[in-house]
Amino acid sequence: MLSAALCSTGRSIFIFCTLVCTVHACEGLASYALTPTPEGMQLKTPQGNVVFEYKTKIPANLQSPSAAYFDPVNTPSGERVSNAAPDDHPWHRGIFLGILDSEFRTPVDTSKLPPNHLVGAFSVKRADFWAWGLYAPRDNRIIKNRDIRLIDADEKHADVEIHNDWLVDDQKMVEETDYVSVAEVDGVYVIDLTYRIAPVVDFVLSQTAFGGFAFQAQKYGDSYYSNANGKVDLPGPHYSLPNSDWPSEPWYDYCIKLKSNGKLVGVAVLDHPMNPPTRWHNVLWMMNPCITSFGKLTIHPSEPLILRYRVVVHDGATPTDLLQKLSLEWRGMKKDPFVDEQGKGE
Repeated sequence: MLSAALCSTGRSIFIFCTLVCTVHACEGLASYALTPTPEGMQLKTPQGNVVFEYKTKIPANLQSPSAAYFDPVNTPSGERVSNAAPDDHPWHRGIFLGILDSEFRTPVDTSKLPPNHLVGAFSVKRADFWAWGLYAPRDNRIIKNRDIRLIDADEKHADVEIHNDWLVDDQKMVEETDYVSVAEVDGVYVIDLTYRIAPVVDFVLSQTAFGGFAFQAQKYGDSYYSNANGKVDLPGPHYSLPNSDWPSEPWYDYCIKLKSNGKLVGVAVLDHPMNPPTRWHNVLWMMNPCITSFGKLTIHPSEPLILRYRVVVHDGATPTDLLQKLSLEWRGMKKDPFVDEQGKGE
């Protein structure tokens, strides 16, 4: 009898402890999580909602040599606001970073040349990592994911680190490192993206009307762009005319009333003052703060390019006051996430 009572008591204690631990986990230990999918990794909120998926493999419908992009990107209510492989531009891909027209300049080995050789000679490999292929070759120009991992998370935020290699004919020419911070603020998702582009040789970006960071949004439904002054009524920029790009602004927002269900959703891209001078190629349901609109840009191996963008994903109409607040906060954030506490790089 005593033995049976002790066993019963033990089971009761075990059940009680299990219930306490479960409740504690639900109340205080749930956090954002990064989980695998057949094509990449999904970031989920503590409630299990998908904020975004980062694609590391190329879906069948995408006409691009590279994956390494975010799609779907969802609103807090679960509506997909991003788009990948739209029928008119099947190489566009959610949130992505791609250079349209560029060249890598590798110094020529002069050790075996005669004394009167030219100084500063280099060989050139041209590349299009946007994946259009009109101005520079896109074949065998691949952005390949090496690693994506969750480096910090709790019930309020998540930090993700991504490593990509930019390959030309299977040779690594750029090492890309991304820090992605995610939080839900006042009913919107705030996604902070910081990119470090470190080439192995001089990386020369030609002047183009578009290229760089882009958000490809949904296209089926009534849509509009806006900024802090309200809806934007400007001619659509032309891909061959950098001067036709829209003026520099701290942020632009894109809203669309989805044809599928009538819901109004949107996304804003917030620029940062530490980025190169920028005009915006906002056309074709896309937002593209173009860093090559004003002219050619050269990235040296000793001076990697760091780009900073804040993406705000929302349900409903443009939340102008909130975007102004988030933009002011973002523009004041000057910390370099690629430098450790001792001031040394990774």
